[in-house]
Amino acid sequence: MTLAAPDFRLDGRRILVTGASRGIGRAIALAAAASGAEVVIAARRRAGLDEVAALIDRDGGRSTTLPFDAADAADIRRAVAMAGPLDGLVNNAGSVTREPFLEASESEMDRVLGLNVKGATIVAQEVARGMARAGTKGAIVNIASVAGLVGARNRSLYAATKHALMGLTRAMALELGPLGIRVNAVCPGLVNTPLAADLMADEAFVAATRKRIPLGRIMEPDDIAGPAVFLLSAASSGITGIALPVDGGVTAE
Repeated sequence: MTLAAPDFRLDGRRILVTGASRGIGRAIALAAAASGAEVVIAARRRAGLDEVAALIDRDGGRSTTLPFDAADAADIRRAVAMAGPLDGLVNNAGSVTREPFLEASESEMDRVLGLNVKGATIVAQEVARGMARAGTKGAIVNIASVAGLVGARNRSLYAATKHALMGLTRAMALELGPLGIRVNAVCPGLVNTPLAADLMADEAFVAATRKRIPLGRIMEPDDIAGPAVFLLSAASSGITGIALPVDGGVTAE
C-alpha cells in the first residue's frame, strides 16, 4: 500500500475572496495564494487590494484585484461576471453592529442585513451559477461567526445575520451537493481585526474575554485562514454543510 498525504494545496484553482483588503479576508487571500491558488481579491476600496496584491506578487503568487460593493446586487453580478471561471469562493465581506436590541434602528437593520445576508447570498448565488454552468466541482466557504451559533448580547442584528448565513450554508450544501459543489462555514470568535479595534482597545474587556477562552488568547486573522484554506482544498472533499468554530474553545462549554 502506498502512503498518500492529504492534499491541502490549491494549485490550479481560482479563488474569489471578498472583503480581502484587510483583516480575515486579507489573511485568507494571502494563505490561499501561498497554497498555490490564483486569488481574485475583492473589496470596495482598491487601495487595500493593491497592497494585498503586491504582497502576493512579491512572493511569486498570482492575484487579480476586483473592486466591487458586496452590498450592491448589480455591482456583485457585474464583478462576478468579470472574474471569469472560479473554483472557489470565500464569502467574507461583512459588517458588525453593536447596540442593545431595544435601541437597534431600522437603518442599521437595512445596512447590516443588506451586506451580511442579502449581499452574501447574491455573491454565493452568482458564483455557484457559474460553477454549475461550467460543471466545476467547487468549494464555497462562508465566513460566519460564533454569533451565528449562540446568542450575542448587544449584537442582536449581527447575530441575526450570522444565524441566517448558517441557514444559507446548510441549505446551499443540500442543493449544490449533487452538482459537486461543497459549502461550509467558518465561525470565528473574537478576532483581532480592524472591525474589532474598539473592543481590542478596551484592556478590561480584553482581559475578561481571555479568561473565558479555554486557549487563553484572542484569535488572530491567520487562525481563520488555515481552516478556510482546508475547506477549499481536496483534503476536505468529504465535508459539506458544516459550521467550523474557530474561537479558542468558547463554544465547547
